[in-house]
Amino acid sequence: MSTRYLFTSESVTEGHPDKVCDQISDAILDAILAQDPKGRVAAECAVSTGLVLVTGEITANANIDYQKLVRSVIEEIGYAGEHGGGFDANSCAVLTAINKQSPDISSGVTKALEHRNEGSSEKEDEIGAGDQGMMFGYACDETPELMPLPISVAHRIARRLSEVRHEGTLAYLRPDGKTQVTVEYDGDKPVRIDSIVISTQHDPEIDGVSSNEEIQKRIATDLKAYVIQPVFQDLNVKPDDETRYLINPSGRFVIGGPHGDAGLTGRKIIVDTYGGYARHGGGAFSGKDPTKVDRSAAYAVRWVAKNIVGAGIASRCEVQIAYAIGVARPVSVHVTTFGTGKIADEKITDIVKEVFDLRPAAIIRALKLNELPKERGGHFFRKTAAYGHFGRTDIDAPWERLDKVDALKKHLPKAVGAK
Repeated sequence: MSTRYLFTSESVTEGHPDKVCDQISDAILDAILAQDPKGRVAAECAVSTGLVLVTGEITANANIDYQKLVRSVIEEIGYAGEHGGGFDANSCAVLTAINKQSPDISSGVTKALEHRNEGSSEKEDEIGAGDQGMMFGYACDETPELMPLPISVAHRIARRLSEVRHEGTLAYLRPDGKTQVTVEYDGDKPVRIDSIVISTQHDPEIDGVSSNEEIQKRIATDLKAYVIQPVFQDLNVKPDDETRYLINPSGRFVIGGPHGDAGLTGRKIIVDTYGGYARHGGGAFSGKDPTKVDRSAAYAVRWVAKNIVGAGIASRCEVQIAYAIGVARPVSVHVTTFGTGKIADEKITDIVKEVFDLRPAAIIRALKLNELPKERGGHFFRKTAAYGHFGRTDIDAPWERLDKVDALKKHLPKAVGAK
């Protein structure tokens, strides 16, 4: 007996105040790792009307002009001049309050002794986890990028909002915006798009028209044509005649961004991951260097889950991992496939432990996390700070590669692996 239900996920644009903070924090991380790949970074940011505060703990052999960097990020997002809507890259105050990493944390992270069997004398000089905690990775076969459909579509619409603004196609749009997509499921399968909600900041006038009623009609018409329709081209599930569109449902949205609402780094952790479709360990990503397992291990278990689904071992997969601060080897690894696995979850977990080395130093080496900013011209992690860290097809994220599919298949029983 099938069960029909609705599931909703949201995304936000690069101009959302929380995402402004995430991008500033990750721009700082990029700049430091480009100069010092071993730098330790925990950069936090807060924004409000006319104010940016950068704080956190940073220990690195790098020379960063924080004022210049922060202002360039804000300007590139679009908060400058008349389109800034009350928040301007050139006039906002930029305050910095940055300390060095705690030596207690540093000593535990830099050298960690593995948990080992009783009586073993084996020691390994490895990076220990930068904190305790648990992380989740997820993948499913609902979209080409192996992400849940609701968050995938929400991100696509949010990203398209920014594209048409930057391209000048819809030049009256301003940087702040939110999207929300509700999908109807029949059992585990998405079958239709129930509703699409978009709230987008805009100029007070469009082509000389100042009537709010006319402006909202114009925005709704333009967004359906230039933003919504293009994102469904490669998806099997598309809007139908009964799909509801709620565009700027509260009406006028001129005041937005940091002028309309304060923002903080790390406040959009569900947007950053799976839109609530999978569990979350609670840790944020932006501004953290790869020794922080909140970030690097979350990337690693997405890598694991995606390769499991990519290998055809399951159609849905969630991976949990947990660490103790200063200890390299995970305290636990658990795989669940929600009844879709071709072999038992316990066996898949054992295979994962054979194929993937999930110690922090091994993750950093395998995914080249410390090297990415320098390899990409000083910019990589900032690109992850808006439109999700997972399912990205535009930034060649190493954790999105299906490079362990063959290795996983080799460990399957012959009867399963041959399928």
